[in-house]
Amino acid sequence: MEVLRAAAARMSRLMLLMSDAGEVRPCGSAGPDTISSTCLYAFAVAAANVFASQHRERGRAVAATSFGPTPTIPAIIKFSSEYDEYRGDESRSRGTAESLSFPRTEDEVRAIARSLSAARTPITVQGARTGLAAGAVPQGGHVLNLSHMNRPLGLREEDGRFYLRVQPGLVLSELRKYLAAKAFPTEGWDEASLTAAQRLAEAPEQMFPTDPTETSACLGGMAACNASGARSFRYGAMRGHVTALRLMLANGDVVALRRDEVRSHGRHLMLKTEGGSTIEADLPTYQMPHAKNASGYFVEDDMDALDLIIGSDGTLGIITELELALMPAPAVVWAASCFFATEGQAVEATIAARADLKHAAALEYFDPAALDVLRRARAQGSAFASLPLLPERFGCCLYVELQAPVEDEAMADLERLGAIVRAAGGSERDSWVARTAVDRETLRFFRHAVPESVNMLIDERRREEPSITKLGSDMSVPDDRLRDVISLYRSTLAEEGLESAAWGHIGNNHLHVNVLPRNAEEYARGKALFARWAKDVTAMGGAVSAEHGVGKLKRDFLTTMYGSEHVREMARLKLAFDPACQLGRGNLFDAALLDEVRREGAAVPKGSDEADAGLDAADAGLDASAAGPDAADAGPDASSADLDAAASPDAAPVPPTAAPADALSKAMNTGEVS
Repeated sequence: MEVLRAAAARMSRLMLLMSDAGEVRPCGSAGPDTISSTCLYAFAVAAANVFASQHRERGRAVAATSFGPTPTIPAIIKFSSEYDEYRGDESRSRGTAESLSFPRTEDEVRAIARSLSAARTPITVQGARTGLAAGAVPQGGHVLNLSHMNRPLGLREEDGRFYLRVQPGLVLSELRKYLAAKAFPTEGWDEASLTAAQRLAEAPEQMFPTDPTETSACLGGMAACNASGARSFRYGAMRGHVTALRLMLANGDVVALRRDEVRSHGRHLMLKTEGGSTIEADLPTYQMPHAKNASGYFVEDDMDALDLIIGSDGTLGIITELELALMPAPAVVWAASCFFATEGQAVEATIAARADLKHAAALEYFDPAALDVLRRARAQGSAFASLPLLPERFGCCLYVELQAPVEDEAMADLERLGAIVRAAGGSERDSWVARTAVDRETLRFFRHAVPESVNMLIDERRREEPSITKLGSDMSVPDDRLRDVISLYRSTLAEEGLESAAWGHIGNNHLHVNVLPRNAEEYARGKALFARWAKDVTAMGGAVSAEHGVGKLKRDFLTTMYGSEHVREMARLKLAFDPACQLGRGNLFDAALLDEVRREGAAVPKGSDEADAGLDAADAGLDASAAGPDAADAGPDASSADLDAAASPDAAPVPPTAAPADALSKAMNTGEVS
């Protein structure tokens, strides 16, 4: 059933990609090459309808079980095989949990948090579970799934700009639909928000620029890992587009932050909670790399406190509300896929495009192996049979998206791009240009088909070797090291004899290099190679994670990037917000490190419940994790006797028996999907 659900979900994504597919126009061709998607569309609709029907029924059941009108219905659900999908995320990793909940409001989150706080029960926050670093994979305890907190809450206008308040479970695709329609579900909005909504309806179309590949990602999760995507070349990552948030601590207290209102003094931060407590902590002293970065806590001198929370991987608190800064959508959006014979040509074109194009929003790359994967998928008559034919002379591809206020400026940039292609050794005839929405969707399908085709290839190999999965990198370097990092990837992959395919955000020097192992031995060598890359990328001044966050899969890379003492500084900062180590167990830090740092006398929130109770009570939660690696395999029903009591709203939760972070990491399938 899990495989069928995954297949249906994947086909539903293909349906969204293909539903508007129309024409691809090769430059210099006599006419457009029409792509027929009828068969794929019909199959995807059928698969998506089955999946959606099952999901709706489950949603009704969960809602009835969790938050029905009768107060005796428990808010905390005993974990069972029915909820098995909530043991994992898109990283293909799996964990364990004893209970879960699906709150719909901040008050419900507070009630759940308070009920779990007394026993220091670990809490793993989930949204849409599209993350690639296993940040939403539980390591025992409770799963707090915020996917039902999916409403827009209000809107304000200030100095001609619009700011939208949302719950964290609202998914990006839904937000985009609301913005395109200039209409929101406004139940519960105040008069000021309704007035602003009317003003937005009369204004030019607005957009939210953060652009991860997976549009089913929820906004709270995007903030938690500082997501970015293709258009980060122009607009940067999520952090720059969040203007306020509400962060709930493990004890149910809340820190409300608005941009430019609370700053650190140098590297010392002091925050007040709504409950009257004080959080006081020293920020880590490391320097951030001059590269795209989502590796650990963002810190700098005199920093805005809001920026610390964004990208914190669910380790400091639970985001219950966000305010997003919107901006006018560009009037003209054109796209071009430029094909080259060699990778070196594409790299030189990228460097020139960064300097010369005035309106580039995205610069994306697909290497020769990625195009070969597409060719194989198309030839095998798969879901990608309707892809346009890729001639053998197309060695690799540079995708460029232009966003301009008027067509004349877009055309001027397109002419510059043509000159760049020629100077790099390519030909304008080997380029596809899309100037309409239909054509752009076709190129978008081409772009998204690459990772989907690779995933299908790995799924085939897993039938014979279930222990393997794709290994995907997420590293970045400064602008002047692009040639160096690509040379590193090519030389070391050749040394190891590993098959790979690479694509991603070359404009930010940020490629997802995917090792495609055939067996367990190649999988192990691929993981060792990633560790080597982490060291070399760090030496180049880069980041071990550029957009996926660290989660559980890449936490060892933090020591490589920052050093062990700086990681301990990060751990002390976490303990100031979460002294019982309940939140995001296994994300960024292993339990042993947190336990050691806590015993050294880490800071705690002054006046908080945890501080008053002392740290000894928290020891039970971490000491219980000494059950050993076998606990990771106990399954979701391992603590059923205890959870019968914990499921009651009147009963105190029972501390879970959780596997140590290191043991669970070994037990999990630690591949990564890009």
